[in-house]
Amino acid sequence: MLKGGCLCGSVRYRSAAAPLYPPTLCHCRSCQRAAGAHAVAWVTVPRASLEYEAALPVAFASSPGVMRSFCAHCGTPLTYWNRHRADEIDVTLCTLDDPNALVPVDHIWTQDALHWEAGLGTLPRRAQTRTPG
Repeated sequence: MLKGGCLCGSVRYRSAAAPLYPPTLCHCRSCQRAAGAHAVAWVTVPRASLEYEAALPVAFASSPGVMRSFCAHCGTPLTYWNRHRADEIDVTLCTLDDPNALVPVDHIWTQDALHWEAGLGTLPRRAQTRTPG
């Protein structure tokens, strides 16, 4: 059972179905803009299996044939649906209650990846926030 929701808790979802594909990291420009991030981790489930337990998300057409949903209160990006895969829906992996339960296995739309992404693995890593200076 996959369970998750938005930052403020208004939208809660669940899916009892197994993922249709292994999770992925998408680098397309549309995902970058929708999430305000360099990539978005997705897991795909059967559309009919996704159920909402609380408020429904708001949807908008981000491009022809594509609907993205998000929480109307806090703005958390939640889903991606494409009419060419009408029976499937992608759910943002990091909105799962346990985002470590599923691990992305590949990167897609790398033609749109930001040029500085290649060096991210060499940056200093801090357990919490950085300090001035």
